[in-house]
Amino acid sequence: MTTNWNMRDSFIIRGLYAITPDMADLNTLIQKTQSAIEGGAFMVQYRSKIHDHDVKIQQCAAILRLCREYEIPCIVNDDVDMCRILEADGVHLGEKDDNIAEVRRILGEDAIIGSSCYDQLERAKRAQKEGASYVAFGAMYPTSTKPNAPRATIGLLREAKPQIQIPIVAIGGITVNNAHDVIETGIDAIAVINSLYESNSIKETAETLSQMFH
Repeated sequence: MTTNWNMRDSFIIRGLYAITPDMADLNTLIQKTQSAIEGGAFMVQYRSKIHDHDVKIQQCAAILRLCREYEIPCIVNDDVDMCRILEADGVHLGEKDDNIAEVRRILGEDAIIGSSCYDQLERAKRAQKEGASYVAFGAMYPTSTKPNAPRATIGLLREAKPQIQIPIVAIGGITVNNAHDVIETGIDAIAVINSLYESNSIKETAETLSQMFH
């Protein structure tokens, strides 16, 4: 795994974590993602559930180039092979994806490996033990991205904080209006898709969400 942004040692998982939506037009996707980065997103995850492999490679490579320009990490949703081929900075794994320890062996010690833990604290503890870089709980609120996703609670975040030593990310239905309740639990970051990419001013929304951590 190639380290491609400066000051890797000082990189921390904190603040607004942007996740791309399914979007056919690459130029629009790039423009919106650039606005999110300029508004303060510290990391971008390329995520697509509808495109074929060639389109995913093209889009992810473009997002990765953008992230390199701004010297922030770019990770890939689910696809370890695409991460390895493009030399992205890591991967986010779901319930049915590869074993974290095996992915760590494939991608290397520097790779950022996230793990979806839904509403399961024990899963987060296992992910931590297996070498995950961060764990993600959610959906926190109803979300059109995953309408049937298990719902995590504010109470779960509070319970997890003293038991999980790696960064904790909250995801799912988070907006400017409800982010404060999530952030005040002491978690490290919020992952946002729809309320960021569908906002009238992506940069301003990103700035607002990022500033809630200060």
